[in-house]
Amino acid sequence: MTTKFLLEESRMPRHWYNIVADLPVPPAPPLHPATKQPVAPADLEPLFTRSLIEQEMATEREIEIPEPIREVFRLWRPAPLIRARRLEQALQTPAKIFFKYEGVSPAGSHKPNSAVPQAWYNAQAGIRKLSTETGAGQWGSSLAFAGALFGLEVKVFQVRVSYDQKPYRRALMETYGATCIPSPSPETAAGRAALAERPDHPGSLGLAISEAVEVAATNDDTKYALGSVLNHVLLHQTIIGQEAMLQMEMADADPDVVIACTGGGSNFAGLAFPYVGQTLRGGRRRRIVAVEPAACPSLTRGKFAYDFGDTAHLTPLTKMHTLGSTFTPPGFHAGGLRYHGMAPLVSHLKELGLIEAQAHTQNDCFAAAVLFARCEGIVPAPEASHAIQGAVAEALRCKAEGKAETILFGLSGHGHFDMAAYTNYLGGKLVDASYDEAELAMALSGLPSIPA
Repeated sequence: MTTKFLLEESRMPRHWYNIVADLPVPPAPPLHPATKQPVAPADLEPLFTRSLIEQEMATEREIEIPEPIREVFRLWRPAPLIRARRLEQALQTPAKIFFKYEGVSPAGSHKPNSAVPQAWYNAQAGIRKLSTETGAGQWGSSLAFAGALFGLEVKVFQVRVSYDQKPYRRALMETYGATCIPSPSPETAAGRAALAERPDHPGSLGLAISEAVEVAATNDDTKYALGSVLNHVLLHQTIIGQEAMLQMEMADADPDVVIACTGGGSNFAGLAFPYVGQTLRGGRRRRIVAVEPAACPSLTRGKFAYDFGDTAHLTPLTKMHTLGSTFTPPGFHAGGLRYHGMAPLVSHLKELGLIEAQAHTQNDCFAAAVLFARCEGIVPAPEASHAIQGAVAEALRCKAEGKAETILFGLSGHGHFDMAAYTNYLGGKLVDASYDEAELAMALSGLPSIPA
């Protein structure tokens, strides 16, 4: 019985997949925050290099992965596909459960799949400094790693609650050579404003984005790098799903259900978009399930509307499922999922009925993560625990219905830097944080007014 399905390096995908080429209805364009008109490439040049802007606006189905990027990817790619046989036995389910494991990367998550290309394209353009934000630290550590490879200075604004919760993730960033600053910080106007209003502000990804964007926009030698949400980031992650398709063929299996966690959407898009694209081109229809935290439920509770990607309203307006750019989620441990909005392309697929969404509580997700760790040996990141909870729920449904379906989920990273969260869970101290309904209502009431 084969447990791990490993691709030869020679079979690593040579192109990223762009789902825009296959959409039956094009997504709404991003808008300039001042004019409310569609963003032009020149509008993005203060933040991004031309190559990344071209990818952001690309419509072709395949975009070639440059060989220097593939050379770095060979450090950990192709990533393994694993059959979770012991988890199946523990659940006594007739379902087959597979997971695509991205925790084998140097930074321990899927995030280097985009960090390496972004760093390389910036280095090729002569850029020497990058600013970015991070929640739990997976993106920050990944960009720090990529910056070290290509000689870039990296400044990371880490959401304050995660900065305090995850000191070893911060240490990893600094080991790679990056500077890590708790957000909100006194270094930027956005940070100072937030601290003046609330000195003990826990931070949010929206606010950390504001700080990182401000640094890039006000310094000619610095560009901005984002770890999720934008089209080019989701594009880079599709190497995950493309590899999974080849590996599922090796396993002589085909998923009935594809599941991944969602915060900004990069990990979900990476696994799911190639499968959705196959359906859009006339292939088999599968259930594609996005699993998000109940404490920050942008897909299940958010409004599909134009909104800012950051709290200080420095970014373009994008049409997405949003809880409101001023919404501050409670400080739960899946810091990478604490974002007020969902990627526009993921939101668009939800509106088209091509994907579905679920929200689960923190304790349920940690229970699933502990079960998984005791069966399969891998301690998952809190973010990835949401995908596991989704997969467990589907496997138990199969058990109840007597159906031997095939489930594929994305294990986006390991939890070796998140053991304080597990200590809290195992000690009965983990709280299912809930957001303030009044704050959510106020944030949604403040959405920008966009003429039809």
